[in-house]
Amino acid sequence: MQTSRHPLLSPAPGTQRELISLHYGRSGTEKAYIQASLHADELPGMLVAHHLRQQLDALEASGRIAGEIVLVPMANPIGLSQFLLHGHMGRFELNSGENFNRHYPDQIANVATAVESELSDDAARNVRLLRLALREAVLQTPVDTELQSLRRTLMSLSCDADIVLDLHCDAEAVLHLYTETPCWPECEVLARFLGARLTLLAQDSGDRPFDEICSQPWWRWAEQFKHRFPIPQACLSVTVELRGQADVDHALARRDAQHIIDFLTHRGLISGQAPALPAAVGDARPLAGSIPVKSPSAGVLTFLRDAGAMVRAGEVLAHVIDPLSNQVSELTSPVDGLLFARESVRFAHAGMKVAKVAGLTALRTGKLLGD
Repeated sequence: MQTSRHPLLSPAPGTQRELISLHYGRSGTEKAYIQASLHADELPGMLVAHHLRQQLDALEASGRIAGEIVLVPMANPIGLSQFLLHGHMGRFELNSGENFNRHYPDQIANVATAVESELSDDAARNVRLLRLALREAVLQTPVDTELQSLRRTLMSLSCDADIVLDLHCDAEAVLHLYTETPCWPECEVLARFLGARLTLLAQDSGDRPFDEICSQPWWRWAEQFKHRFPIPQACLSVTVELRGQADVDHALARRDAQHIIDFLTHRGLISGQAPALPAAVGDARPLAGSIPVKSPSAGVLTFLRDAGAMVRAGEVLAHVIDPLSNQVSELTSPVDGLLFARESVRFAHAGMKVAKVAGLTALRTGKLLGD
């Protein structure tokens, strides 16, 4: 294993943060990139990365790393250091207010212009040319801030990967995935190995999150060139939501790490016999069919249904209680579906999104991700 240190742009004299990446196997083979806790207060991924590292070290010692595997066990040193009044502020950069998982630079059109004259009927050659050009374009992306330099560094490590796994979690949730619709055929296998209850699908959900900036170039290039050249969906990029923020548990993390190893073995990046493909325990649904449950008033929030429950439209999921008036507001499910995530705080403000129910029908339009 090789350790690489990537200095970020210094935000002030006397300070310097760096990103650490761990590299297994050799370049020029199928590549997997795995990062943890881009939202720095979402810690289950860091523990999974800890157990992944132990397994990858052992696999490397036994000569079983057949591909290239890059592990970034702590993807956000900026957010990891942000505390305010004892509260960890790891989702948004305090200087800009920007979400660490949004606004990644788009080099798709620039690469298409640079490479178009070299493309041919050879799909594998097209993939190599596009990956080389994309990585060069990413490295040349200008940066003015520490946050921009973090985004560029993460993209430079991941943009040429066949598999990208971005390990996150929700507040309280079942294990679920986000990926782009063109990735679903390959993601379905990952969902089985991980035991995901739900995969949410969209094609360009808005605001350029990390997973989509890795997978999106391939289907967009195919569309831009009007399918004159064979361009496969050469990157399976998935946001893996490892349940809730409090699920930082060795037993869960060991199991999740083993399931990722099993998937990488199935894909051939680790040699040996992969376990049989597990039966699916969930399904895929449109991200546009994931409907938030909002509170119309402020008060003490208490849930009547747990994350993972199948619910019906109109079913009461939670109460919001005004302790002064003693009024109880009933929060009901907007659709039939899976209650896959809910808030961990227990005081709601008016208009607060307190839970999410995934239905089967796409009902929303526009930007589909929350803040």
